[in-house]
Amino acid sequence: MFNEERRFEQPIRWAMIGGGRGSQIGYIHRASAARDKFFQLVAGAFDINPERCVDFGKNLGVDPERCYSDYKVMFEEEAKREDGIQAVSIATPNKFHYEMCKAALEAGLHVICEKPLCFTVKEAEELKAIAESENRIIGVTYGYTGYEMIHQARNMIENGDLGEIRIINMQFAHGWHSTEVEANDPGTKWRVSPEVSGSTYVLGDVGTHAFYLAEFMVPNLKIKELMCTRQSFIKSRSPLEDNAFVLMHFEGGAVGNLWASAVNAGGIHEQKIRVVGSKASIEWWDEHPNQLKYEVQGEPKRILDRGHGYLYNDDQGVSANRIGCGHAEGLFESWANLYHRFALAMDAMNRGDKDTLDNLWFPGVDAGIEGVRLLENCVESADNGCKWVAYK
Repeated sequence: MFNEERRFEQPIRWAMIGGGRGSQIGYIHRASAARDKFFQLVAGAFDINPERCVDFGKNLGVDPERCYSDYKVMFEEEAKREDGIQAVSIATPNKFHYEMCKAALEAGLHVICEKPLCFTVKEAEELKAIAESENRIIGVTYGYTGYEMIHQARNMIENGDLGEIRIINMQFAHGWHSTEVEANDPGTKWRVSPEVSGSTYVLGDVGTHAFYLAEFMVPNLKIKELMCTRQSFIKSRSPLEDNAFVLMHFEGGAVGNLWASAVNAGGIHEQKIRVVGSKASIEWWDEHPNQLKYEVQGEPKRILDRGHGYLYNDDQGVSANRIGCGHAEGLFESWANLYHRFALAMDAMNRGDKDTLDNLWFPGVDAGIEGVRLLENCVESADNGCKWVAYK
């Protein structure tokens, strides 16, 4: 069961860049960070418009003098204060992630960043090097991996319950952008603009979520080669895709596929992962996150429910169980579990506690690097006639 007694003497003084009024993701960052009282929002660069930034920050209870329309000014001014910020979350369009992460790390701050971490593997590896030299943490908000049943799936695979892993099916295929919604929605408009979103749309926006679930559940499987085909069914989105299929060959002989889409008409989320082994299969669906299908060849299908005593009793999974079995947990609990672990990692880094860092799971900079690496390889394949490419 989740340990609510674990506390810091003082919460981490925390700021946000982006996530202001109208943000699709700002509230879940703030609510999740506040959940366990490990973080305290004391400053923010919520909006590039000074009046809107101050007005929004005041409504959140942030001192107006600590609401900045320029994140670089925020770093400079906060560094002068004895009670200045210690960590920052970046909830901005993709094109700003690299420069903001880099500036934050160089300012001595821990960083939590939306995905994709940046545009290129080279940039991501540079951020990792800076983080290591500054003894800072980079966390990446793969927000679905805080669910208890994701950790249950990983434990079952590690324990050999599925046998030898043969097939991994990944998908995140919603239908909310089956029409040109970006014409009246700025939050979608930047996602389909290459200069802001980068070289992909749905692969980076939702495909990386499904891919990280597979990485987490089956950490020892490495991609050997892949082939990607992508489409722009809403023609104005070209060259960015609103639908993509990726085939993967893993080292050791396993295979996988990823379907990422924003034009799956009628689909709500449809983020699912199915891992098939030589003895059994498991399947998880984010619209029913408290259950895990477990199907053993020749036996009746089972539905495993969150919070039960029959689940694996590891620290990561149990500590994700916040309210006991039978009660439905959702995305806010999953995100809160991520922010909880980000805080523990920051605290351990500050104390030089390598043992805790080595044994604490959280989606960190390496997870961010692999997400960017996937996108680079998919674009290379798709833009070269959907050819198989060696994964690099």
